[in-house]
Amino acid sequence: METIETDVVIIGGGPAGCSCALYTARADLKTVILDKNPSVGALAITHQIANYPGVSTEMSGDDLLTLMRDQAIQYGTDYRRAQVFGVDVNGDWKTVFTPEGTFKAKALVLATGAMGRPASFKGEAEFLGRGVSYCATCDGAFYRNKEVAVVGINKEAIEEAQVLTKFASKVHWITSNDPAEDNFEAKQLINQENVKHWSKTRLMLIEGNESGVTGVTIKDRGEEQKQSLALEGVFVYMSGSKPIIDFLGGQIALNETGGVLVDDFMATTSEGVWAIGDIRNTPFKQAVVAASDGCIAAMAIDRFLNSRKSIRVDWVHS
Repeated sequence: METIETDVVIIGGGPAGCSCALYTARADLKTVILDKNPSVGALAITHQIANYPGVSTEMSGDDLLTLMRDQAIQYGTDYRRAQVFGVDVNGDWKTVFTPEGTFKAKALVLATGAMGRPASFKGEAEFLGRGVSYCATCDGAFYRNKEVAVVGINKEAIEEAQVLTKFASKVHWITSNDPAEDNFEAKQLINQENVKHWSKTRLMLIEGNESGVTGVTIKDRGEEQKQSLALEGVFVYMSGSKPIIDFLGGQIALNETGGVLVDDFMATTSEGVWAIGDIRNTPFKQAVVAASDGCIAAMAIDRFLNSRKSIRVDWVHS
C-alpha cells in the first residue's frame, strides 16, 4: 500500500478544509486534502447561497464548493477522494489511514464537519436541499410568507424555529412530547402569533415532487387518523448535527458539546493537530465561519512548521 509524506493533511473538503488548503498551499506547504465525498457535506447540499459575502444568490452550495476546491487545487493542493478510517496523532509525524494508502504529515487538520445524523423520516433524504433543511439561519429567508415545519424539541429546534418566525407565514412546531414547564424559550415560541404547536405528534412522511417539498403527514399520539399539512419547508432537529469524529479513536480531546476542543488558533490539545469548521460544534454553523477557521488554522500551521513567532500576512498590496 502506498505511503505518502507531506507537510499538511486535511481530512475533509468542505469550506473549512478548502480554505485551509488554499492558504497552506500558497505558503508553499505541500498539502493534501482527503475528501470522502464532495457531494454530501452541509454546503454541498445547499441549493442556493444567500449569505456568503461576495457570492451571487444564483450560485448553489455545490457550485461554491467546487469553486473553492478548484482554487485550492490551482495553488498546488493535492485533492483526493478517500475514506479515512483511522489516524495516529502520536509523534512528530501524524498518520492517516485510508483504503487507498497511508498519509504521513507534519500537520494534521480535522475538517470532517457535523453531518453525522442519519435521516430519520420518510422523504427526508429524498428532499434534502429541496425543502428539507437543517439550518434555518442559512435557509430561512427562502421561506418568506410560506408555511414551514420544525421537527424537534431540543434547544436547537426552538432557537431555529424562532428564526423562522421572522420569515414564514406559519411555523408548525412538531414535538413528540410537551416542553418542560420551566422552558421559557419554548413558551415564548408557542406564544408567537404565527406558530402552531403540534405536541405529542409524530412526523410520518415528508411529501413532495420534482420541485421540492409540498407537505407532511403527521399523527397525534392520541388519534387514530393521520393528518396532512400543506407546506414548503421542513427543518429537522431531532438530535442535532453530530461532529464526525468516529475515526479519531478517542485520541483528541472534546469539549462539553461533543465537538473537538481547540484554542484561538484552532489547535487541538494534541500538538500538530488542528480542527476547523463544524467538527468543533460551534453554535454558528455557517460556511463563512468554517472558511474563517480554515484561514486561522493555515496561518498557525505556517508559523508552526516554519518556527515563526508571528503570523505572516497573506495578501498583496498594489
